[in-house]
Amino acid sequence: MKLRKKCQIILISSMTRGVELVGYAWLYQRRLFDLDWNSSVTWWLAALGVDLGYYCVHRLVHEVSIGWAAHQVHHSSEEYNLSTALRQSVFQKFFAFGFYLPLALIGVPLPAILVHMQFNLLYQFWIHTEVVSTLGPLELVLNTPSHHRVHHGANPWCLDKNYAGVLIIWDRMFGTFEAERPKEKIIYGLVDQPQTFNVPWLQVFYYRDTFVKAAKQLTWADTIKSLFYGPGWCPGSPRLGFPLPDSHNEPRKKYNPSLPAIVELYLFSHFLVTLYLQQVLLNNFNSHSCASVLLHILYMLVTLGNFGALYDGWRGAVLLEALRCVAFLFWSVQSPLLGGGALETSVRYYSAFSAVVWAGLALFRDSLVIPPSGGKKKKQ
Repeated sequence: MKLRKKCQIILISSMTRGVELVGYAWLYQRRLFDLDWNSSVTWWLAALGVDLGYYCVHRLVHEVSIGWAAHQVHHSSEEYNLSTALRQSVFQKFFAFGFYLPLALIGVPLPAILVHMQFNLLYQFWIHTEVVSTLGPLELVLNTPSHHRVHHGANPWCLDKNYAGVLIIWDRMFGTFEAERPKEKIIYGLVDQPQTFNVPWLQVFYYRDTFVKAAKQLTWADTIKSLFYGPGWCPGSPRLGFPLPDSHNEPRKKYNPSLPAIVELYLFSHFLVTLYLQQVLLNNFNSHSCASVLLHILYMLVTLGNFGALYDGWRGAVLLEALRCVAFLFWSVQSPLLGGGALETSVRYYSAFSAVVWAGLALFRDSLVIPPSGGKKKKQ
């Protein structure tokens, strides 16, 4: 599921990156200082500036409810491993880039910012692991797997801690540091864990919850607070809400539905087709009209969403999968989607066969999820 999320992020990034670059370049033209592009001081300043900017962004999207609505998807995994790093928000970038714009005003060139943003992101990949315990004296300076495990915990003592990207010094300086407790098991995921594998829904469901909560407030002041205070805030509580009870430290059953092995193999193969379709779109982005790009994105989002819906046992997912295969078949005949040739033809035949199979299944089954007992799942 993490790869499906990454697919979404690339699609959205392709539409927003230009706005970010233009904004930074516009401010850089009005910079207050001229920094030497070839100076090591400039590049070290960029590294520190990017890391501090990330700390600020990260803290904002945790401690402001409408920001958490974007960021929560990264914390929604109940497992903690390298693939968790790929579980990224589509919308967080709309909160993020503004925190790096002050670097343009002090004269840090855009290439230095982009390079260090990538280095910062790459560093954060490897700390999503339970394999590495602690790193000795480096724990004092660097954000390590130990520190980041705390950050991903849903235990009360883990919440709103360790926002660092590369340097843990920011958390130590600003009072948000919490060391790992070896004798306490960390529970990963959200405090109120959603029971779904639907990728698009995981990206947006918390916005619904946020605005429903805001609409229920009795005063305009509380409505605004519900949007811009912490996600745990309620009238009469501190900005980040009341501390959670100790019962949230207790282990919980993970959401882990399963499908027949042949269905999982099918979904994986169609995911690879979708991934390739995304790459073809990105490689030929300029040759597509705006309507064509949006149609591609819509199709891929429906595809990813329905894969998750099949795991969730959603009523109608079986029929929707048949319709999705038919849509791909007709669309591909009208306008080659995968570059034409033998690959395109093979996928067309595969989609036609898949459509027939799924249509047949839809006559008899609403869901293919295997119940925990191993028996047949009743129609919902």
